[in-house]
Amino acid sequence: MNRRQLLTTAAAATAITALPRLAVAQAKPKIGFIYVGPVNDGGWTQHHHEAALKMKEHYGDAIEMVFQESVPEGADAERAITQMALTGCNLIFTTSFGFMDPTVNVAKKFPKVMFEHATGYKTAPNVAVYNARFYEGRAICGYIAGKMTKTNKIGYLASFPIPEVIMGINSTYLHAKQANPDVTISVVWLSTWFDPAKEADGTQALLDQGVDVVLAHTDSTAPLATLQKAGAYGFGQAADMIDYAPKPRLSSIIDNWAPYYIERVQAVIDGKWASANNWYGIKEGMVGIGEFSTEIPEDVRAHVTKMKEDIASGAYHPFTGPLKKQDGSEFLAAGAVVDDGTLAGMNFYLEGITDKIPS
Repeated sequence: MNRRQLLTTAAAATAITALPRLAVAQAKPKIGFIYVGPVNDGGWTQHHHEAALKMKEHYGDAIEMVFQESVPEGADAERAITQMALTGCNLIFTTSFGFMDPTVNVAKKFPKVMFEHATGYKTAPNVAVYNARFYEGRAICGYIAGKMTKTNKIGYLASFPIPEVIMGINSTYLHAKQANPDVTISVVWLSTWFDPAKEADGTQALLDQGVDVVLAHTDSTAPLATLQKAGAYGFGQAADMIDYAPKPRLSSIIDNWAPYYIERVQAVIDGKWASANNWYGIKEGMVGIGEFSTEIPEDVRAHVTKMKEDIASGAYHPFTGPLKKQDGSEFLAAGAVVDDGTLAGMNFYLEGITDKIPS
């Protein structure tokens, strides 16, 4: 993807002079966002950007906001983050897993700038991380997929073999299996977050294997467009993607970042920002579930509605034992619930998944 020009909404602001409190002379805080895809991708980046705009609307002229879209993960990211820090940003959100190391590296060079990295795990005095419990939404969508497949074959379009994606595959399969003991899952790895052509080809590859329900862990609407042509089912990812309702879209996982952005910017304004590792889900509203298609039977809709309520209340955790790993070794004893540390580092499949995780 081509990198796009950095857009600014006003003249560069004076950099902060102390962490975490803004300098008294600072006219207004300047907030930056680094995106891995284009702001109109229909999914991940678009939802982050829409949340950023809601944050800007909330504060109005009290803050400045800048962003750069379509920043590749890796060395390009470090250059883009550095450039943004040099413009005088007080707080920079970097919104893709592959931005983690570049964010930490740049933060060392700019100790008076605050950074927030999405979906990572490395923190520093001026680096916080935030993530959503997407696996909770995958549990709900997986159960629906298990009930809606006619071939007993569901598919998963995967981006990169990182814990977020692996736990998504595991949660999907586990709950599809609850719904349908005969179900199998096939995984296609794309090594990209946003590439509509590759996403369409990967979806078609799953269809060619007899899959008739696909969950995508990539950012565009291309999988749903491909499924629509084939008469198969899918789910909105990161955004509701309601334009594909009532078919092929059965429901969706919706990312709701705006309240978090508003909260963290307020912490900067109040001089109360601090490094943290924040992981929120359905309970906190960071993970939303889209309206259920009327094609889903009423009893299935009732079941997943109850599941959503139980996840939110803490009565149910999607990873509850007994569970075994793919190699047959014990993962969780009966009644045991996985801890966040294990989830955050998940690098294995559950028993019953036959695909291999790329090295």
